[in-house]
Amino acid sequence: MKFNLNVQLYKNRKVVWFISLSLSLISIIGMMICYKSPTIKAPLNLGLDYTGGTQIILERSCVDNCHELNTNDIANNISSLKNVNNIFVSNTSPNLNRSQIQLLDNSKLISIRLPFLTADQSESVVTEVSKSYGPFINENTSIEIIGPSLGKQLLKSSLISLLFAFLGIALYINFRYDRRYSFLALFALSHDLLIVCGVFSWLGYLYNVEVDSLFAVSLLTIAGYSVNNTVVVFDRIREKSLIENQLSFKYQIDNAVGATLTRTLYTSLTTLLPLVCILIWGGSTLYWFAFALFVGVIAGSWSSIALAPSLLSITSKK
Repeated sequence: MKFNLNVQLYKNRKVVWFISLSLSLISIIGMMICYKSPTIKAPLNLGLDYTGGTQIILERSCVDNCHELNTNDIANNISSLKNVNNIFVSNTSPNLNRSQIQLLDNSKLISIRLPFLTADQSESVVTEVSKSYGPFINENTSIEIIGPSLGKQLLKSSLISLLFAFLGIALYINFRYDRRYSFLALFALSHDLLIVCGVFSWLGYLYNVEVDSLFAVSLLTIAGYSVNNTVVVFDRIREKSLIENQLSFKYQIDNAVGATLTRTLYTSLTTLLPLVCILIWGGSTLYWFAFALFVGVIAGSWSSIALAPSLLSITSKK
């Protein structure tokens, strides 16, 4: 069953612009604060995937099934080393609060990723973790260095992927619609990605949340989702402009948004439901990936049904 809701988007367009502008400014401020931060020095708090570091893999010595561990407890255990171990008290010592913990094979394997550690510092981390969560099989202990050049190459590849995604989307919309639609669709997409990056910049500054390669994947996914929603709304606007040509363009847009509003909300809710399940039961590995998608779906839905059509309404000739 279809419902054509009475939407007065043109009348409330300034409220829509104010909300989007406020969110964009907050996002830009967060990215600038991260860039000026002496510990981050980038618009986002880049993880070890992009900056390089040390990876330690420990295998627990369990007779049967290993009892389940908590990644936050292990991270706090490692962070306590800076207060009790002399080799972590100098100004050049790595930030132990940036540890990334993953539990593999039903908690039998512990993967620890930290900034660059010396041999003595790595051994201290292994010893400290062994006290609380051992014993470990020493022969299977692995300590590897992730070079910064590899991290820079991954960051470069992620940025190139986003750039080509933007170009492909621009060419598709420009081919199917006119330049107004193409520009506004890309503008709405930039708005969505800016808000997601802004949220993670504040999380990185306040709670030390890092972005990794999965974050780049989430941005590409959000780009596809956002443009799909925007194209559906624009397509309905084009249909209304042919059928209801006796009405002014702003009323055609209001009618088109009302006709697609229910569909857009249903699509967004069905997308958000599995993301909420991943946030609750997906574990620490996929948590921030799902959270980025969660924010992106909400921002994409908002820009598709409110921001892009409201901007389109002021581009028509009187």
